[in-house]
Amino acid sequence: MVNELNRRGFLGTGIAAALGQTIPARGAGKHPLPFNPRTHNAMPMNNLGKTGYRVGILSLGGQATLEIPGKEAESEAIINRAIDLGVNYIDSAAGYGKGTSEKHIGLVLKTRRKEAFVTSKTSDRTYDGSMRLLDQTLRSMNTDHLDLWQIHNLQTKKEFDQIFGKGGAIEALVKAREQGMTNFLGVTGHYEPNVLIEAIKRFPFDTILMAINAADRHYLSFIEHLLPLAQQMKLGTISMKVATRGRVLSSWTPPPLEQQPERLRTALPGTLTIQEALSYNLSLPVSTTIIGVDTVAQIEQNVAFASTFMPLSEAEKRDLEKRTLPIVRQALYFRRWDLGA
Repeated sequence: MVNELNRRGFLGTGIAAALGQTIPARGAGKHPLPFNPRTHNAMPMNNLGKTGYRVGILSLGGQATLEIPGKEAESEAIINRAIDLGVNYIDSAAGYGKGTSEKHIGLVLKTRRKEAFVTSKTSDRTYDGSMRLLDQTLRSMNTDHLDLWQIHNLQTKKEFDQIFGKGGAIEALVKAREQGMTNFLGVTGHYEPNVLIEAIKRFPFDTILMAINAADRHYLSFIEHLLPLAQQMKLGTISMKVATRGRVLSSWTPPPLEQQPERLRTALPGTLTIQEALSYNLSLPVSTTIIGVDTVAQIEQNVAFASTFMPLSEAEKRDLEKRTLPIVRQALYFRRWDLGA
């Protein structure tokens, strides 16, 4: 797989020079960093790269219940409980539930903005479209700034060229930071490591959010190809897709095939418990791991686990990796599977 990845590396070493664009250097945020006084007693903490922020090892993802319309009360309860338990980083995106996730988080940020590091993302690849999304994001979240604004799920060379081209989304990120609408800038991805490697070489991002779970090493591995470079560059590193919407978990029962989206279809349950799946990600050299939850009980369970977490040995990690081999396609459904492309 390493040879395949190298052989098919589609960006090439000369693309940064070909773009010929100078990007402004990383700047200090204009807003004070948030502070949750409970975090240091709740769980281990790490530096979020060079941002100056100390983040708990477990953070709240903005999907699952938070992105479902009509779940205002349930979402408020989850977010409030997460902050009360010491979670100090909340992830979202303009595209989650077509803005529903941001609105649900905004219900809590009305009164608790200073307690959580708040993030969102733009899926638009243009300056104008991204700035429109940011305006919507700030209004939905009831805040005048984000702590971190990110490029959402960068996948292909075409997208790379667009965001770094004239009128591209990178111009919006730089403008947003200059105008104090965000403290920090990041990039996120699920699809394959090469394009993200070139992105963090091309632009001085503060963070990278990457899709990693116990099946990662089996196919287009972010752990092997992307994470080491992100560490070397001292980026804040955030992992996601711990349980792949339940598909990694032995407790998950696949719906009838005809009820599943075609690219997600599987008749196989997962092979790990949620504790095993979390243990794997928390044992990686990342700043924090985000995970969405369905209920207050789930965030309570996850934080309780993080509070007593002990890193897995290399042998224990290898064992979990082996156990995911039969379900690699469903565990990594978000990867680039069209290797001929």
